[in-house]
Amino acid sequence: MEQYFSATQKMEQEVMFPSLLRGVFPQDGADPAAGGPADLYERYQLLKAIKPVVERGLASVTERGSAGDSDSNSDADDAAAAADGADGSLEQRLCHHLAGLQQILSHLTRDTTALTRRYSQILERISPSDAQPSW
Repeated sequence: MEQYFSATQKMEQEVMFPSLLRGVFPQDGADPAAGGPADLYERYQLLKAIKPVVERGLASVTERGSAGDSDSNSDADDAAAAADGADGSLEQRLCHHLAGLQQILSHLTRDTTALTRRYSQILERISPSDAQPSW
């Protein structure tokens, strides 16, 4: 999780003009027709939107779910929990969900790092090189 937060913080510090990412497509061969963000600008917006959700964590998800619950829903929730318990132990389910969370955070970290690197490449192309004299 620390790697994700570090990569996201670096992205936010380096990407000063997100509009430069419009019309720039990822180099990882991702298919925009597959339902993901079409260009790096959309990916940037998505990554920025996901960050507060990750920061707030499970507490915000639990609060939203319990805000709409009523007493009549608690019986259905108890039945669902009992059915879930029959499918496997709590330890196995926790390991499964933690592995999934780790996979997602690794994917987000990779996307964030790649976007930041691509933004730096774009800036290098549009800014004059320091090695050339400006006379």
